[in-house]
Amino acid sequence: MITVSSEEVDKALTFAGLVETLRDAFRAGAVQPVRHHHAVERPDGATSTLLLMPAWTDLVAAGTSQGGYMGVKIVTVSPDNNSIGKPAVMGVYLLLDGVTGEPKALIDGQRLTQWRTACASALASTYLSREDASRHLIVGAGALCTFLARAHAAVRPIREVRIWNRTAANADRAAMALKSYGVAAKATENLEEALGWADIVSSATISDVPLVTGAALKPGTHVDLVGAFTPDMRESDDEAMRRSRVYVDTRAGATKEAGDIVQAIRSGALTDDAIVADLHELARGEKQGRQSAEEITLFKSVGAALEDLAAGIAVFKAISER
Repeated sequence: MITVSSEEVDKALTFAGLVETLRDAFRAGAVQPVRHHHAVERPDGATSTLLLMPAWTDLVAAGTSQGGYMGVKIVTVSPDNNSIGKPAVMGVYLLLDGVTGEPKALIDGQRLTQWRTACASALASTYLSREDASRHLIVGAGALCTFLARAHAAVRPIREVRIWNRTAANADRAAMALKSYGVAAKATENLEEALGWADIVSSATISDVPLVTGAALKPGTHVDLVGAFTPDMRESDDEAMRRSRVYVDTRAGATKEAGDIVQAIRSGALTDDAIVADLHELARGEKQGRQSAEEITLFKSVGAALEDLAAGIAVFKAISER
């Protein structure tokens, strides 16, 4: 078994390449039970979350007992980590042989998650954002921020990125980090104005109050929601849902765990039937994406174990070939 660091993950993947790897994975499908979600209460701080995300290639559907992989990601989310200078999200990914169960690789889970989450959003963008989208707003300056900017820029002609964060200094730091990659980025303190400026809005926070307000969105915007991974969290308001054609990464995950979807259904701003498609249906051409230049589209991602499996296999193969 090999151990793969975050730096090795970066060397093994490209944004454009992983977008296409995920497109193929959603077309082919995999067995991916809805993730195990456990609250870990603490006596003196915010509750942590333990997530277990298993998936395996479907050898039965493929009609073969040869090859294939199994994998599981173990993730913790500890909101108080930010106060001590550590990432809120920690994790590892274990890749196994699909037939024998032999461990093949132990991969840095934080980095793998950043890559696959950003590239899943970029994959959705290839179906849902305007092809000429050039202005990208990112709400939240956490670890995903720079990955989202670079992934979207791999599929759309992004010319300028603006970053909003509750702590302005963190937005400044993220903008400086993006500039080191040659991205024209700057921090903004006016969220409402930036929402109306953007062609693509990505939000990656653990907020429990809406930040992306539907009234501020201009026609033709694509909204990309990748935070708020529990039913109690929410990044968008009811008006954003009412004004948008809504898509998700997986129906089972989003309708159970995504606060943006769960709360909008509860309030009546959205119905199950109004969710147009998931990434499986878009990748297979079973449902259509953007229909016009003026419509607002909204993609809600809670993360799919299939994405981790596909990215983990891609990392393992790239390193093995080297």
